[in-house]
Amino acid sequence: MEDAAASAATANVLEAKDGTISVASAFPGHQEAVQDRDHKFLTKAVEEAYKGVECGDGGPFGAVVVLNDEVVVSCHNMVLRNTDPTAHAEVTAIREACQKLNQIELADCEIYASCEPCPMCFGAIHLSRIKRLVYGAKAEAAIAIGFDDFIADALRGTGFYQKAQLEIKKADGSGAVIAEQVFEKTKSKFTLY
Repeated sequence: MEDAAASAATANVLEAKDGTISVASAFPGHQEAVQDRDHKFLTKAVEEAYKGVECGDGGPFGAVVVLNDEVVVSCHNMVLRNTDPTAHAEVTAIREACQKLNQIELADCEIYASCEPCPMCFGAIHLSRIKRLVYGAKAEAAIAIGFDDFIADALRGTGFYQKAQLEIKKADGSGAVIAEQVFEKTKSKFTLY
């Protein structure tokens, strides 16, 4: 009994809010295995980033969706190729993974991104229910070569990230009422997943 207690004392044992305990890190070599696995998939995402730039599809961003240690999809930024400002690597990877797996939830999947996701991509990752995100470069690396600093500001709440030339106005009056009614009028016809 003392050996088990001593072993647990040296391990990084984590207790979750629900009372469950994770002791996976107590196994010898576990951290190294996770790091090697993460490095392998992150390297694939970085390779996609290079590939996207080389073929002129978009900016230097790549993403890989993984299920049970297997790559489901490996994608890069397609903004220029698709003439679509939402075709970021992560969004493209999520779209393709959902189609390939024929499901809209990716709760058993992980995503590896070459760079810290922007708010749109982070939102897509959240909405797809992906269980784990691993990213390589911080947003500042993209900012340093000219990408919008709104990414870091929005994610960290460190600044005013509304573009000065963008006017935002919530509708009022009948416009607001009819827009809000759509939810009440369609709730019986649409089931959330």
